[in-house]
Amino acid sequence: MNHFGLVMAGGGGVRFWPLSRKSMPKQLLNLTGKDIMVNEAVDRLATLIGKSHLMIITSEQQTAAIIRATEGRVYPRNILTEPEARDTAACIGYAALWICKKYGDGVMVITPSDHYVRDEERLSEAFRLALTAAEEQDKLVTIGIRPTFPATGYGYIRSGGEGPVREVLSFREKPDEETAKEYLASGDYVWNGGIFIAKAGLILRKIKAFAPDIYENLETIGEAMNTPREQDALHEVYAKIRSISFDYAVMEPAAAENGVLMIPCDCGWNDVGSWNTMDALHDPDEQGNVCVGDVLTINSRNSVIYSSGRNITAVDVENIVVVETADAVLVCRKDKAQNVRQIAEKLAETGRKDLT
Repeated sequence: MNHFGLVMAGGGGVRFWPLSRKSMPKQLLNLTGKDIMVNEAVDRLATLIGKSHLMIITSEQQTAAIIRATEGRVYPRNILTEPEARDTAACIGYAALWICKKYGDGVMVITPSDHYVRDEERLSEAFRLALTAAEEQDKLVTIGIRPTFPATGYGYIRSGGEGPVREVLSFREKPDEETAKEYLASGDYVWNGGIFIAKAGLILRKIKAFAPDIYENLETIGEAMNTPREQDALHEVYAKIRSISFDYAVMEPAAAENGVLMIPCDCGWNDVGSWNTMDALHDPDEQGNVCVGDVLTINSRNSVIYSSGRNITAVDVENIVVVETADAVLVCRKDKAQNVRQIAEKLAETGRKDLT
């Protein structure tokens, strides 16, 4: 059976403002110092998937930039475009439909475009196990990230059994700190990294079973695929699709029916969700500071300071984030970095779309 790699690259990454903008979202940024994040995601899949079957799904606003950024890695014909953002159930369903219409079926490895993985070979090993399990057992498979601390910002997956491939018993929402400590101590839980492996046909059957309204919309789009009406149908119907994540729409109800497998993986994964996670990408100095670019600190601790060009100096500060770009400067408390998305929203509300 054919294998396909799908990188989901439609998000805005607004918590990395002012570096991340609508025209330059997080997946197009080089935050690691190696390459832009979408290319790192594609390269991870390229160790398993042939170039002809590497795919990206992104937004209309970002398609041209994604094509330019991934030139030589992904064929433009394999870059799918969403007319509107409708969350991951829609985008995964659309990509599965495209595969079934073009190839009949195939096993998909589906990953986000903007996560960091330190040990890529270990993740590749998990992908190989997942591909075999998905093909042989005809179940949905997810990669569970072995937790290293009681994180309250991640969802959790509860599994049963031993061995490299385990049955998923349930998905759990982001817990409070006490519950997260219990999850970590039990050894029965892993982080939900939003990575899925399954046959395209099975994905569509599960959407039909658990989210029939979404399936009906996808079916309408599918009827027009490979005809002159394809783009018209896509634009007419896609915006009507209910916005819901694949986790909620499919994975959770499928797990309740013993239809999901999980492969635990300790690969140094991080979702790089906001500026306070930069220490996953760069080693802090002796004072706990992550400094990128032209930065000088004196008696400053546990801060993130990012210069895009101008020199930044920090004296006697602690627990802050400072980010400089050509047209904006961000200053916030490090432990409030998740709230940076509110700045982008407020700028849009006040008509400063030039900064969003």
